[in-house]
Amino acid sequence: MVKRLSIFCVLLGWIGISVHAQEGGKLENKVDSMSYALGVDLGNNLSSLDLKLDSDLVFQGLVDGMAKANNLTDAEVRRLLQQFQVEAQSAQRQKMIEKENSFLAENRALDGVIETESGLQYMVLQEGNGPKPASANTKVRVHYEGRLVDGSIFDSSIQRGEPIEFPLNGVISGWTEGVQLMSVGAKYRFFIPYKMAYGEQGRPPRIGPFSTLIFDIELIDIVE
Repeated sequence: MVKRLSIFCVLLGWIGISVHAQEGGKLENKVDSMSYALGVDLGNNLSSLDLKLDSDLVFQGLVDGMAKANNLTDAEVRRLLQQFQVEAQSAQRQKMIEKENSFLAENRALDGVIETESGLQYMVLQEGNGPKPASANTKVRVHYEGRLVDGSIFDSSIQRGEPIEFPLNGVISGWTEGVQLMSVGAKYRFFIPYKMAYGEQGRPPRIGPFSTLIFDIELIDIVE
């Protein structure tokens, strides 16, 4: 966010904007349109942070900064923006955690969904009649498809037409625990909390931070 604010101010200086109010909000020329567009972009980004800000003072800060008439020293501005960035990141983090908790709470109540002690949720799509993996060291062959909660597919051996083999201790913990519940021939759907998947960082660009993952997995065989 600090970087975005800096870019915003640089752009204001580059196009030589004089800050003034347009009567009735009319955009009469290129400068007016670019001024308004930059303000909208900044406002959209600030509003998404769920932080309490005084829009009048945000505007006054822009005016004073462009006029080199700051009421704060450069050191104070840096300190406050660093504090702002920390609080903004904390607010975003909490929002994403609450979103996951809400999804998992609603999903938990659906018919057929089972939740383990760890928080892993799953549904049995088809039971198998073969053996189960003996331990986390077991190597298995599976077909799978991974989706985000919005339904978008980020990985699929099914689409590639090639099952994969891996030791269960070499994948995310949601898989390690979940596949051990399955018998060969079974198909399960797993709902994996971010802590049992790719954590707070996610796996960009396809998997964002704090992402709950949904996997359909078919256990084809136990390799060793």
